[in-house]
Amino acid sequence: MSGERAGASVRVAAVQFAPGADRAANLEQMERLAHGAVARGADVVVFPEYSHFFSPQLDASWVDAAEGLDGRFVDGVTAMAREFGVHVVAGMVERADAGHISNTLVAIDPAGDLVATHRKLHLYDAFGHRESDRIAPGDIVDPQTFAAGGFTVGMQTCYDIRFPEVSRRLVDAGADVLLVPSEWVPGPGKEHHWRTLLTARAIENTSYVVAADHAAPSGIGVSTVIDPAGVELASLGDGTDVVLADLSVDRLAEVREVNPALRLRRFRVVPA
Repeated sequence: MSGERAGASVRVAAVQFAPGADRAANLEQMERLAHGAVARGADVVVFPEYSHFFSPQLDASWVDAAEGLDGRFVDGVTAMAREFGVHVVAGMVERADAGHISNTLVAIDPAGDLVATHRKLHLYDAFGHRESDRIAPGDIVDPQTFAAGGFTVGMQTCYDIRFPEVSRRLVDAGADVLLVPSEWVPGPGKEHHWRTLLTARAIENTSYVVAADHAAPSGIGVSTVIDPAGVELASLGDGTDVVLADLSVDRLAEVREVNPALRLRRFRVVPA
């Protein structure tokens, strides 16, 4: 760890709310929640998957709601980041082709610049759902990361967390904080899966994990921040709220010294 990074820290906020089909109302709620997070010292504010638009039925309304990266939603997130002087990460419904959308994460820095994107790689064709009917999978490209408070931050979306190679590719690209905006669908055993998978990704990568989920009823809630040793720093119930935690570069270095799993590994991840 370089001397420049030693002692650095960043306060992250995982925002939990239930987006709906009214895109303007979603942005208004996001701004209100971001304002509260920043008032509590947040440097990075993370919103869930589909913060831009959500409907229980994955139908043509999703295609109609889709926007480009130069649309109103990204403009609204950009205005938030500039106004509050923080990084803002949020999930959007991005325009793809005539019948499909991309499930996209955007990261905006305090200057209002788009510094990273992630298009969901693994579609939720599981547990009775079929995202591939309306959503195009993201292309396999080099992971995009961004710098915040002495950390390198990577992003993935919801179902991606069930595939450990996604997190490992981000860590190979330098990430030591993994953001997981999600809409984790409720169901038997789903909260157990959520907690277990997030904790495993933190432990095996000796990385911080910050997960922002939908509030009930569209998600299970339980937005969570986990440290590189798998210790839960903070989490929520299932209602609309914000959870904050401080991430420490010194703590990251300490865990990676005690558990040098990344140095000891003997396999690499390659695309299928």
